[in-house]
Amino acid sequence: MTDEPGERRGLLPRFTLKDANTFLLADALGDIQGRDDGLFSNDTRMLSRFELAVANRRPSLLGAAISQDNTLFTAHLTNLPLPALGEASIPQGVIHIERSRFLCESRLFERLRLTNFSDFDAQVPLKLSFAADFVDIFEVQGHVRKERGRYLPPETGGRTVRLAYRGRDDLVRSTQMDFSPAPVSLSSEEAEFLIELQRGAVAEVFIETGAQGGDVPSSERFDKALQRLSVSMQKRLQDGAAISTSGRLFNEWIDRSRADLALLTTALPTGPYPYAGIPWFATQFGRDAIITSLQTLWLNPALATGVLRFLASTQAQDESAFRDSQPGKIMHETRRGEMAALGEVPFGQYYGAVDTTPLFVMLAGAYERQTGDRNLNDGIWNNLLAATEWIERQLDRSSTGFLGYARGEQGGLVNQAWKDSHDSMFYADGSFPRGPLAVVEVQGYAYAALNAMAELAAVRGDLQKSAAWKARAERLCAAIEDRFWVPELNFYAIAIDGNGKPCSVYASNPGHLLYCGVPSEERGAIVAQELLSNRFSSGWGIRTLASGEVRYNPMSYHNGSIWPHDTSLCAAGISRYGGRAPVVKILSDLFEAANHFAMRLPELYCGFRRNPGQGPAPYPVACLPQAWSSGAVFMLLQSCLGVRIDGRRKEVHIERPLLPNGIESLNIRDLPVGDASIDLKFHRIGEEVGVVPGKHVEGRVRVLAHL
Repeated sequence: MTDEPGERRGLLPRFTLKDANTFLLADALGDIQGRDDGLFSNDTRMLSRFELAVANRRPSLLGAAISQDNTLFTAHLTNLPLPALGEASIPQGVIHIERSRFLCESRLFERLRLTNFSDFDAQVPLKLSFAADFVDIFEVQGHVRKERGRYLPPETGGRTVRLAYRGRDDLVRSTQMDFSPAPVSLSSEEAEFLIELQRGAVAEVFIETGAQGGDVPSSERFDKALQRLSVSMQKRLQDGAAISTSGRLFNEWIDRSRADLALLTTALPTGPYPYAGIPWFATQFGRDAIITSLQTLWLNPALATGVLRFLASTQAQDESAFRDSQPGKIMHETRRGEMAALGEVPFGQYYGAVDTTPLFVMLAGAYERQTGDRNLNDGIWNNLLAATEWIERQLDRSSTGFLGYARGEQGGLVNQAWKDSHDSMFYADGSFPRGPLAVVEVQGYAYAALNAMAELAAVRGDLQKSAAWKARAERLCAAIEDRFWVPELNFYAIAIDGNGKPCSVYASNPGHLLYCGVPSEERGAIVAQELLSNRFSSGWGIRTLASGEVRYNPMSYHNGSIWPHDTSLCAAGISRYGGRAPVVKILSDLFEAANHFAMRLPELYCGFRRNPGQGPAPYPVACLPQAWSSGAVFMLLQSCLGVRIDGRRKEVHIERPLLPNGIESLNIRDLPVGDASIDLKFHRIGEEVGVVPGKHVEGRVRVLAHL
């Protein structure tokens, strides 16, 4: 197979499909080349090569896209010159190849539809080259294994090929490909077809790929599976309230974000769960799912129910240095691949995150406050008690009195807050602190978790425990203000070490402290103003680290890049202390960034200063889509609109709402308020924004607006 001169396939955009624990990452031609792409299932690459050739040459790309609901990938391709049945050759660009595929029930369905637009009858030689290396996703990321399992002899039949691998965990992983019509030639590496196409004729080839074989692929099977998938996706897209605005492009961003969240959300026995991102994090992460649920809670509380139930069901029961677990701790990450099963990595069920446990309690409190539903938390009450006991136990044991971390064994994460890269925590001179390390935003989460438990206990009539948790929260708040505030910076330290020495650098982490409501009004306003300064604000969002810091690098993972979820949390905090107008600007910055990324914000992007005529610089290996990046727009909108929901009283509070720049009206349909719902209509009136209930109100709902 050959490339056309000058064709640089590495620059082709890549497209993602996902279903349950299976996802596909391929280029715009629809090809898999065996780098970091492939068909993955349960953290194992089941297809590492899958390339189409026409007459032994790659076809030319006309265009490619995924449907608006994220279900169907379609590439439009055409031929290079082909030999004809007669004397003349078939010229370039007359055979149209529509390559369509989707994932349904963890099975890849693909259709090649060929149309002959030439003046001649044609023979079109097609070849599909394939391979399955069955490597673990950690190997794809660069981990080197001392020993692997063994490949089993391939099996080929008239229209079927089966590739298999027996892992060191003694599990056989297999990939079976079924073709229709039967290839003229089939081996363990290639399937060849010779398609006879008369002038104006259409022919189709169907391929199905899965762990097991199925019936003979056909148009009927393809159409029925696509219909099942579309119905399933439409149900997910209809969950929760819907937002529409007067801005067409802004609506595209909202719709794309909603579709990406639906794509990443997987139905588990415990309820819906948003997987973190594709390709590297297509699994259950605790922190990511909780923050995504917080971002979207006001619109779709059902997501939080699935997240809380799953995390309660996987709460640590024992102590393990390898897995960084202690009783009561909430899971950070789970993996299903061979390396996790064998303990070559600790991530099979890993607890190395200091912030997931307080975030879990925070979410439970926020959920009940908004919905008024006690049943969920009643069902996981022992889990909430165990999580809170873990928080208090760690605070009591800490030399500084703060919630800190130090990994149990070498294989675990060095840094265990959301900025978990090895170089994300440092002193002002750039040197690295020794653990245990207490990161500033984690203390805010712990403060909010203790307050949440105080509120939940009071609702349940346990006033003694409520008072104790409230008092402890206030003591922690005072300690944060005393120990983390650095007068020379007029800002909070990113962390303090086990001896109480601060890491005195300007980082975005204190923005999360604002979100939790820790700082005084005066200090909160100072932090908000600093986050809005040119040192932090690039014009595309808020940098994770301010320019001028010794380790500032706008191309780094955590030291100067922009993470949309981080910006959204900072913006929510800024709205609490600095008003809504700055949030409108931040929302505008992220909207314009999304416009450069085809209305789909990636996991992160580079923090270079915005220049006229230039878009934000992509981070090369960012996940796309990423759940908490997709959720950012919804948290930003809530901060702009000043919406707060009290489900217990069935009240919607709206405080000094503002609309995004260029948006004259915004409608919310079926906003859940306890067990009721309401439509709201925001509209611009001169310099003010008004709000009125829509025609649809289900149940008694009070709207309390302070304009």
